[in-house]
Amino acid sequence: QVQLVESGGGMVQAGGFLRLSCAASLRTFSNYRMGWFRQAPGKERELVASIGWISSITSYADSVKGRFTISRDNAKSTVYLQMNSLKPEDTAVYYCAADYVPGGDSRYEYWGQGTLVTVSE
Repeated sequence: QVQLVESGGGMVQAGGFLRLSCAASLRTFSNYRMGWFRQAPGKERELVASIGWISSITSYADSVKGRFTISRDNAKSTVYLQMNSLKPEDTAVYYCAADYVPGGDSRYEYWGQGTLVTVSE
């Protein structure tokens, strides 16, 4: 059974930092492109960052470039999101997601339950 379990969320003041982790129970973790999404109250879910399956190429939403860093440890089947210089507008539920790349459909098939990040003024 596939599970993605996020951790590391919490409350922090503006300018602070948090590190999110996502532990995955995937058969071959390195076959998956991993992404971090977020959804703020009243807003649509958005892709924050993603990391490729082999070359670990990363991409970021413009709103987090230079502040957030996504990384992965294939040996631990874990993906991370280091979030620095946090702003109140980063407040959201953050979700980890996995896309099985050999499947060829370029969609995130598996999702975690989410972890809440709250940034106060």
